[in-house]
Amino acid sequence: MEAKRQGGIAPRAAEAAIAPAVLSAAAPGRPANDHVRAGREAMVVSIVLAVSFCHCLNDLIQALLPAIYPVLKSAYGLDFGQIGLITLVFQVSASLLQPVVGFYTDKKPQPYSLVLGMGFSLLGLLLLAYATSYGLILLAGAMIGIGSSIFHPESSRIARAASGGRHGLSQSLFQVGGNFGQAIGPLLAAFIIVPPRGQESVAWFALVALVGMVVLSWVGRWYSARLKASVGKKAAEPTLPLSRGRIAFAITLIVLIVFSKNFYTASFTSYFTFYLIDRFHVSVQESQIYLFVAMAAIAAGVVFGGPIGDRIGRKPVILWSVLGVLPLTLLLPHVNLFWTVFLTIPIGLVMASSLSAILVYALELVPNRVGLVAGLFFGLSFGMGGLGAAALGELADRTSIDFVYRVCAWLPAIGAVALLLPDTRPRKS
Repeated sequence: MEAKRQGGIAPRAAEAAIAPAVLSAAAPGRPANDHVRAGREAMVVSIVLAVSFCHCLNDLIQALLPAIYPVLKSAYGLDFGQIGLITLVFQVSASLLQPVVGFYTDKKPQPYSLVLGMGFSLLGLLLLAYATSYGLILLAGAMIGIGSSIFHPESSRIARAASGGRHGLSQSLFQVGGNFGQAIGPLLAAFIIVPPRGQESVAWFALVALVGMVVLSWVGRWYSARLKASVGKKAAEPTLPLSRGRIAFAITLIVLIVFSKNFYTASFTSYFTFYLIDRFHVSVQESQIYLFVAMAAIAAGVVFGGPIGDRIGRKPVILWSVLGVLPLTLLLPHVNLFWTVFLTIPIGLVMASSLSAILVYALELVPNRVGLVAGLFFGLSFGMGGLGAAALGELADRTSIDFVYRVCAWLPAIGAVALLLPDTRPRKS
């Protein structure tokens, strides 16, 4: 039991000390050097799962905001443009700070900053529950966004530090937590945030943030111990896989791919419930359950992309997620309710399969800037999603929500630039 405990929370030195004995029992005859190497590469599963769980809680909190848009729209008489502005404020506050947080923590890691970020989200939830004006709703969205901006870069770094070299699998587990949280947020909102209390019911979700703060305190202790164990040990500077010019070109292509994905995803997170209500005349509760189906498919898609990318490379996974989904998105606006809900499942699965692959691909391009790259990736995702929500809201006001989905159907085509991505895999001799 002691050995197991150390494997979960002790620094790398303890992992290297106990792993050879475990591995020798599982694979007798393996050379001693291979034991040590494998021990160093053992994934600290408890930490990866812990940050994945907290990613679920963090993104569940975020998902509450768009999930209660129908309640807020009715209570405050908001139009689609104002709904889009709420998303813009939330996601811009989340996106602008993330690269800054990542850049700072690359130089000075902050093991307990995750607790602080969850604390901001808690305060944002309470403010959202008891807001009495549109301005306070915007402020609540901004506070939840700030909490997210603190959470993502450092938690992504911790997931990578605990990966044992299995970066795709680790990032998939980490990201699937977030996507699962996004999926269950609308489902919980459908059954908890209901009349007569409605908006005030959001306060119950402060308990979610408190649980996250407790778990993140434990993760912070593990990461702090790991950092102390590495004091005085100078890590080898990673070698860049491509020239700086090709790296800049590849990152530009990644930005375009993320743009297409997050604009399309914004049409679901912010407006799918309105689309279903407007076109098929379903109830608010029904629309939130169907939104859960779509978001759950996205969460499931994340699980497969990372491990597959570890085996065959990131570029093929990214390509498939773009070219495989386009025929389905083009079909979606022209089918009945059953097929609309059904198509969201393969769309979510295929489109989300590249989310972890894109991040790991970017980290392979710039391996010595984990926090900055993760901050840019998540920040870009939030920023693009926020701009998409605001732009699509204005488009819906000027045309119709049905027209928005006909336009968005073509967005995945932009991701075809993935054909030009350079391969970062080392060449076989």
